[in-house]
Amino acid sequence: MPNTLQSILNNPTISRIRRNHGLEHATIHMMSRRHPNSTFIGRSDWRGFFFYGNVSTQELEEAVDEALARLRQGESRLALHANCGTNFLTTAVLVASASFLALMGTGKDERPGDRMLRLPLAIVAAVFALILSQPLGAMLQKNLTTSSDPGSLEVISIRRITSGRPTIHRILTHD
Repeated sequence: MPNTLQSILNNPTISRIRRNHGLEHATIHMMSRRHPNSTFIGRSDWRGFFFYGNVSTQELEEAVDEALARLRQGESRLALHANCGTNFLTTAVLVASASFLALMGTGKDERPGDRMLRLPLAIVAAVFALILSQPLGAMLQKNLTTSSDPGSLEVISIRRITSGRPTIHRILTHD
């Protein structure tokens, strides 16, 4: 199974998405450092990523260039982000699953109040799942959904596609 997973992660399209995702996170780190009270969002795909945030194209270009350079210099932590969708999805799946399992019925003879009696168990299970999801989400992000090694990834264009709130930029990359 590890060889199958490795071949999937090394698929050229998947690899591009993972490297773009790492660059997206690194760019958000650069912009967050420059604008500590602002919120930035990114969405990666095989062609690059979208950047949502009220910044100028020039400032974003500088941040993307710095992010790419720092990833190339080995600053792998920049490819990970606490607010990544991978972390949110991991949390949602674990908490929902733990709650569901804790509240599952015991059979046909279940009385209406039985589920209510299991509510404290569901809460404890959900909290345990929440705690477990933090390191698990970070591990999944590091090993599956992002790559801190940009390899031969190059930025080919950065263009503003909306000027409303929030401003949206499209960053295109290639190998």
